[in-house]
Amino acid sequence: MSDGILSKAATMEIPISSNGDTSSLPEDDGLEQDLQQVMVSGPNLNETSIVSGGYGGTAEGIIPTGTIKAPAAPPFPGSLVHPHPPRGPSVPPSAPAARRMARPAAAPAGPGLHPPPPGPPSGGEEVVRGIAVEKFDIVKKWGINTYKCTKQLLSERFGRGSRTVDLELETQIELLRETKRKYESVLHLARALTAHLYSLVQTQHALGDAFADLSQKSPELQEEFGYNAETQKLLCKNGETLLGAVNFFVSSINTLVNKTMEDTLMTVKQYETARLEYDAYRTDLEELSMGPRDAGAVSRLDAAQSQFQSHKDKYEKLRADVAIKLKFLEENKIKVMHKQLLLFHNAISAYFAGNQQQLEQTLKQFNIKLKTPGAEKPSWLEEQ
Repeated sequence: MSDGILSKAATMEIPISSNGDTSSLPEDDGLEQDLQQVMVSGPNLNETSIVSGGYGGTAEGIIPTGTIKAPAAPPFPGSLVHPHPPRGPSVPPSAPAARRMARPAAAPAGPGLHPPPPGPPSGGEEVVRGIAVEKFDIVKKWGINTYKCTKQLLSERFGRGSRTVDLELETQIELLRETKRKYESVLHLARALTAHLYSLVQTQHALGDAFADLSQKSPELQEEFGYNAETQKLLCKNGETLLGAVNFFVSSINTLVNKTMEDTLMTVKQYETARLEYDAYRTDLEELSMGPRDAGAVSRLDAAQSQFQSHKDKYEKLRADVAIKLKFLEENKIKVMHKQLLLFHNAISAYFAGNQQQLEQTLKQFNIKLKTPGAEKPSWLEEQ
């Protein structure tokens, strides 16, 4: 059957002047059934032909590679049929496909053709690339510096590396840390005393109110309840005065410990980091100095010398800053603690001696103003 169809297709001729009009051609029912079977089952990839000259070329150069079923007549009258169809089955293209086919195809890159060079990057791409390069350099420098410092720290811990030590400065730093720990203990105890004094004042306040109420409701004990109520009110007032003095003491010690001393210790931490970096780059420079002196080693030695000098300047600057801050801290500490210890002593002594006048004079001497819980409303003591 296939040979018959092929022989029919080979002997069939379509006049060009007819513009695809096949109404005068004889109909072949068998051929139409075969074409319908091909359209339903899809193209057979094993039965193809190679066409030279591109899509819609001439009949010359067609090399059959299998048994080809060529239609002798179009399945429907009036359709346009080429003498030799190109690749694939004869299916009318859709409108978008026809527009794409009408566009000129890009020329393939042959042996003598090269793709055009890419255009210059836009301004946004250059900015993004510059930022990426800058971040990469920062990460690279940080990684190298961290590696050198870690190596130096481990060498010092295991006793294999040398360490730069300023004995006088190190002694002062250690003394500062020990002083800070002791002052923190004093601050903790002073806060505990403040909490206890506050509870005592609140209890005395409540007790004075209870005695005053019983004095009104117990005529036979009115005098006894009355002077006990007055005593508790006086003690409560003195307790509030002492509480103001102790709060001022706690606030001053807290500022000295957690701000002044902490600021100096932050500079000390920066100094210790700079010292570690200085020793790390010093060790690196010494190792390169003992190595061979070829061209590459000389360039690395120059770079190491420059980095060592930079870290040396930073280390010396921070060492001078730490020395100055330690000196000023010591002077400030003596001045603050002299005032606060005198205040604490006079206030405690006057309170437990029952000397209300001396207690109030102590607060005036140090310019301490009591703050009542309700600023807009006077306390019950002020109303008496």
